[in-house]
Amino acid sequence: MDIKKTVISLAEACGASGSEKCAAELALSMLREYCPDAEIINGNVIGRFGTHKEGLPLLVLDAHIDQVGLIVTYITDEGFVKVGNIGGIDRRLLPAQPVVIHGKRDVKGVICSVPPHLTNGDSGVLEMEDVAIDTGLTKAELEEVIEAGDSITFDVTCRDLIGSRITGGALDDRCGVASILYALELLRDKPLAYNTAVIFSTQEEVGERGAKIGAFELDPDIAIAVDVSFAYAIGEDESKCGYLGKGPMIGISPSLSREISDSLISTAKAEDIPYQREVMSGLTSTNADRYSVNRCGAKTCTVSIPLRNMHTPVEVIDLEDVEMTAKLLAGFIREGVK
Repeated sequence: MDIKKTVISLAEACGASGSEKCAAELALSMLREYCPDAEIINGNVIGRFGTHKEGLPLLVLDAHIDQVGLIVTYITDEGFVKVGNIGGIDRRLLPAQPVVIHGKRDVKGVICSVPPHLTNGDSGVLEMEDVAIDTGLTKAELEEVIEAGDSITFDVTCRDLIGSRITGGALDDRCGVASILYALELLRDKPLAYNTAVIFSTQEEVGERGAKIGAFELDPDIAIAVDVSFAYAIGEDESKCGYLGKGPMIGISPSLSREISDSLISTAKAEDIPYQREVMSGLTSTNADRYSVNRCGAKTCTVSIPLRNMHTPVEVIDLEDVEMTAKLLAGFIREGVK
């Protein structure tokens, strides 16, 4: 499996929360190589890996397939498209961004930006109700191809940076999807400590909604939420960040299973996989929060890939972290709780 190609293919597929079909169908086609019976259930991509063995606990690997974006609210008489946010969009970065409106056909546009010459240098951050997209089309032309409720994503492709780093949009959390796929590749024909299922879940960015119904559907004994977390960049609090290229971040929190956290750390040490601790004082704001209280609860942990510039069109990851995350997951599923 070509990790770089997989990450980029997934990251460049459109799939804002609630409109994940394109990204989900791509992920489904990739998952079926390892889980032939995988299917889309209520939007979530779900597959079971290997042969089910009686008596073994069920472990679920979860990564969310959705991305942050915008949604069309209405079209002005002048032909500008007004929007709302889908998920945690940073309004500071919106002016002058190229976007794609996903209507009956894709329509490209740019978010309007007032020239600095006309702002007296004191313009503030746009309120969402002030954001507008210019497509060059009239209101009548737009109404033929888009309508209120259509999703919008940033118009961006992935690019190489130095070494094994890449930048792009939707690396949160398509790189997590890729790491799970690579973990399955590493587990082919290997004895497993768990019955294993995979879910690429929807609507994480708007409240972990896909994971909530997926957790109820699968009812796992153990769940690992594979997501991204903050990689240190200049000006940030180093104590709250991981580092690019230094391996997966293993979650430790009162809302997580310390048994699973410690076992993941033991696996990393035993297999000489670099890792980082991610200490959280309460909930994780990931899909792990849904699994840990599902039905009678599941032993849950997070494994996160360090990422810079989260929820922007220029997210940055190191592909070596994706590979190391996959190796950690595979090692844990082979060996089980230590």
